[in-house]
Amino acid sequence: MQRDFCIRHAAALILAAIGLAVGCDRAPESAYPTEDRLTAGIFLDTEVERAILPQGVELRKVYEKGIALTKESEGFRSRLYHDAAGYCTIGYGHLVKLAPCDGNEPSEFRAGISEPRGTEILRKDMETTERGVMTLVDTDLTDGQYAALCDFAFNVGVGNFRSSTLRRRVNARDYDRVPFEFRRWVFAGGRKWVGLAKRREKEITLFFEEIGIPRALPPAGTDLSPIDIRSGEAGS
Repeated sequence: MQRDFCIRHAAALILAAIGLAVGCDRAPESAYPTEDRLTAGIFLDTEVERAILPQGVELRKVYEKGIALTKESEGFRSRLYHDAAGYCTIGYGHLVKLAPCDGNEPSEFRAGISEPRGTEILRKDMETTERGVMTLVDTDLTDGQYAALCDFAFNVGVGNFRSSTLRRRVNARDYDRVPFEFRRWVFAGGRKWVGLAKRREKEITLFFEEIGIPRALPPAGTDLSPIDIRSGEAGS
């Protein structure tokens, strides 16, 4: 009986060791914190093709003040985490994958990243919105206007920006209505987010920094109905 007990005990230890070996490179989902942060819209634009610039046209980079706005709004996390949708994320809102973290992410991300590396990744992610704004806006933009629209498109997605009344107002240089168009995009998942409202105000300030924010009251006939950044503008 003692011999059988020892054999069973040894077998149990072996199986436990095998289980640990198999699971050592795969962390449970619960090992990662969840942050009440929204997935950047550019990572959800699955049906929007990467904009192609005309031959000979260089990509216009967002200036430092614009990058600072996006950094402030996204917030930096050096370690992997789950955003509000449960997606694996790191750095300045960089989506690692449209699924929870499970320990199979690139080794660089599993080890954690530095803030300078997070900035590099953000700069690369921002290229999608830079191309989008450059190809969708056909009027001259100041650095602040360009950066504000790039941050907006980063947040809501290039597809939503393309079909937005905001873009049409900008292209028409109908600047009296532009602040109110920004302010409509403050809902996500059916509820209003304080962070989105604050982000829109920062974008407005940046957009008008060189020309002055227009009158406080909306022009007659301005649509003030809120828009959900996930579903976009109805009827657009």
